[in-house]
Amino acid sequence: MNTATKTKQGKTLQGTVVSTKMKDTIVVEVTRFVAHPKYRKYQKHTSRFKAHDAGNTKKEGERVTIVECRPMSKDKHFRVLTNERSE
Repeated sequence: MNTATKTKQGKTLQGTVVSTKMKDTIVVEVTRFVAHPKYRKYQKHTSRFKAHDAGNTKKEGERVTIVECRPMSKDKHFRVLTNERSE
């Protein structure tokens, strides 16, 4: 029997930190472009995700990568993976 454990890889998203007012939580805004099904014009869609940031190390305006994890609260299902660059 194999004793190695497998980890399920979830979604990985990149976005901008827009709020750091909560304890150990940041709000990340993720922008994506979606083509209209009939007219093929690209539209900007923006989603906001709450992510776990232990120690509140991120600042507003920074670009971060977040990865899906187990539910940490009612709204928080992501954690911060890396910090890319500051804008």
